[in-house]
Amino acid sequence: MVHRRAGLQKTRRHAPTLPRARAMRSGPGIDAGTSVRPISRPPWSAGACRISTSSFVANCCIDAFPVPRISDLHGGMAKSILVTGGARSGKSLLAEQLTLQFGQPAIYVATAQAGDAEMAARITDHRSRRGDGWTTVETPLALVQTLRDTDDGSPRLVDCLTLWLSNLMLAGADWGGEAADLAASLPALQGPVVLVTNEVGAGIVPANALARDFRDAAGVVNQRIAAACDEVWLSVAGCPMRIKPQ
Repeated sequence: MVHRRAGLQKTRRHAPTLPRARAMRSGPGIDAGTSVRPISRPPWSAGACRISTSSFVANCCIDAFPVPRISDLHGGMAKSILVTGGARSGKSLLAEQLTLQFGQPAIYVATAQAGDAEMAARITDHRSRRGDGWTTVETPLALVQTLRDTDDGSPRLVDCLTLWLSNLMLAGADWGGEAADLAASLPALQGPVVLVTNEVGAGIVPANALARDFRDAAGVVNQRIAAACDEVWLSVAGCPMRIKPQ
């Protein structure tokens, strides 16, 4: 491609396409020279959703990681699981894999609202990726009541707590009280539930007060829900790690 600016000419050479790229890594479960390639539905994808501007990142993975297994607690499977991670960390796909281990059909409890075209595209992308075996219930605010109303034994995936918190704060609701109610309700639920959240406090300090309030509130909510859940998983660069119980 040739660009002309101020009478100068510059030629851009494109990098090799993804199918030719190789990831030269070694370690448990990964052989040196494991190929990195785009696949339609990876077991661990980078992030909760795929959009066109970052399709290179979102559609590739190293497919050598084993599917994580839910631990046996007190003679049975964990009933409440929190999955956390940064943006494009693979946390939503990890949560989906964990939820489906409880069986199908599963219930997808969506807290997102399609407020603009970008969010609408993300929601559509999520639905197409999940495929069959899921029933979607939308609940931007009344999460605790929705979990009680759907507590018929079917596994549920809540995606995500961060958007739920954002909705509560924008609505002027008592987010602290809602988070406390959610934490208290989890042990009483009959069916399993997997909750997705975001690690938002690991970066720079936000420049505006509202963003700082949101960061701090998200940290408080994550701590409360993690304490109430049987298991907590962290997804880092598509690699799942169970951090509770150790």
